[in-house]
Amino acid sequence: MDPMVVSFTTEASRLALRAVGALLLLIGFWLAGVMVQRVMARLERAEHARPDVIALLGQIAKGTLIVLGVVTALGTMGVNVTALVAGLGLTGFALGFAFRDVLSNLLAGLLLLVYRPFARHDLISVTGYEGTVAGVDLRYTTLQREDGKVLIPNSILFTNPIQLRSRTP
Repeated sequence: MDPMVVSFTTEASRLALRAVGALLLLIGFWLAGVMVQRVMARLERAEHARPDVIALLGQIAKGTLIVLGVVTALGTMGVNVTALVAGLGLTGFALGFAFRDVLSNLLAGLLLLVYRPFARHDLISVTGYEGTVAGVDLRYTTLQREDGKVLIPNSILFTNPIQLRSRTP
């Protein structure tokens, strides 16, 4: 048999084995992410749990495991992942700088959900706006007023004084 054909078939079989291993790793990391998210969903139903925070942490854990699985699978395939990881770091820095207002609202929303300075149905006043808290998500807090709804960015709530007019029991 021609040495070139033998070389090609051996390299093809090595590549196929690497691809199967990488696919199995990726599936394993994905299943681990799904399982972590399900465990978090069970914790969400606990008596003293904060469902918004636990759901967010479950999504973050699943996403992190999937990204880690992709990087590990690419490394198994023989791709040099050091440049990829460095590129992801630089991309994260650039996106963080570009979206700093969005990220500040996101982090402030997370801290508001953790510390809970107010709850739904509380009457609050902040930066000239007064209303009943209709909802808190990661970016905005919704105040219900007589004339409609007001969306206040969470970074404003986190950095300005909040006056609690009435608290729900």
